[in-house]
Amino acid sequence: QVQLVESGGGLVQSGGSLRLSCVASGRSLIVYTMGWFRQAPGKEREFVGGISWIGGSTDYGDSVKGRFTISRDNAANTVYLQMNSLKPEDTAVYYCAATTTIAVANSSRDYAYWGQGTQVTVSS
Repeated sequence: QVQLVESGGGLVQSGGSLRLSCVASGRSLIVYTMGWFRQAPGKEREFVGGISWIGGSTDYGDSVKGRFTISRDNAANTVYLQMNSLKPEDTAVYYCAATTTIAVANSSRDYAYWGQGTQVTVSS
């Protein structure tokens, strides 16, 4: 099993940036494809992006393409979500998750392990 802990959330003005981190314990992240999801009040959980464990290929949701970047540091057992040009509609709780699929999966049902989430609030 792997335990995931997100950090780096907070309050930022529209147009600003934040970097979220997801640190894993219990098992190396090297064998997991990692995903980031978000959930705003009253809305379903949304795929933000992911990074595969083979080759490090990435995929992003349409609403964040060109603004968010995912990276991973396997030696540090950490995955990052760099968020630039933030908008008020990016406000949500952000979760990292781990799956054993080879390719990035964009459905939350494919992810077995989840962090507790970190709040991101973007003011207009």
